Amino acid sequence: MDGTIYMRFFLVLILVLGLIVGLGWLLRRLGIGDGTRGPLTRRRRLGTIESTAIDSRHKVVLVRRDETEHLVLIGPNTSQVIESGIPASGDMPIGKQTSPIPFGQFLSRNK
Repeated sequence: MDGTIYMRFFLVLILVLGLIVGLGWLLRRLGIGDGTRGPLTRRRRLGTIESTAIDSRHKVVLVRRDETEHLVLIGPNTSQVIESGIPASGDMPIGKQTSPIPFGQFLSRNK
């Protein structure tokens, strides 16, 4: 067997792999292959807006479902909804915004 056959096989293999990678990159750039667009994709209803750590074992997470946000305290053994039914940011008119209540009043109100 001649060395040119191996060299030709190697070059064709590189060409085919390059075409596959290039097509994948093009489809991703157009948004076709990632599943986020198209007629058969569903609108996402649930998402994490923000989260922050309280200590090494607990964190607070702001979750959006449809157009409503929920504040959840997550710990190692339990999860608790702190506040529910928060309008999604930007949905509440400026004149209708309410001032937040102090945390102590919130705790005594929910007993």
